[in-house]
Amino acid sequence: HPYPELVRDFQSVIGIEARAQILEQEGRLPDTIIAAVGGGSNAIGLFHPFLDDRSVKIIGIEAGGRGLDGIEHCASMNAGAPGVLHGNRTYLLQNADGQIMDGHSISAGLDYPGVGPEHSWLRDSGRVDYVPVLDDEALEAFQLTTRVEGIIPALESAHAIAHAVKIVPAMDKDQIVIVNLSGRGDKDVHTVANMLGMEI
Repeated sequence: HPYPELVRDFQSVIGIEARAQILEQEGRLPDTIIAAVGGGSNAIGLFHPFLDDRSVKIIGIEAGGRGLDGIEHCASMNAGAPGVLHGNRTYLLQNADGQIMDGHSISAGLDYPGVGPEHSWLRDSGRVDYVPVLDDEALEAFQLTTRVEGIIPALESAHAIAHAVKIVPAMDKDQIVIVNLSGRGDKDVHTVANMLGMEI
């Protein structure tokens, strides 16, 4: 405090605009909103204006990396423990002595061993569900979005898209989902090419 609050308040323009635009276009709130969570600034920006709207399901997506069994992930809220980093008490990837551990994610933006403290509170309160998405799932979503929509999403955003692709088939056709596309994937093309065994 006050840094996490400053970040949330400035980033909340994302959620304020999304909320206003969906009300203007559809005349109602979305059923679900989804955003990728590394440190969590983009996600808290989207989530904050919807927190009091209990009809809106909120889902944060963590970097599941190569799976939660080992340490090759950055899913601090799903596989970490409470601790203190940079003056914040939050969920962290740490060893038994409280030393911060290196995690792994295909996405540089999600490759962080902790999360903003407000996300920890939202997790513990049950208001937001936090779900891990694996590298391979994000890579598939990256390719799908590029092929179908002509949009190259950032690998961070591809994690959120991957979860949307999982849940949307079980939803009704009139339900609305907002997925936060937090960045462009131009910066990730070489990473994706390497993972696919391609040369650029």
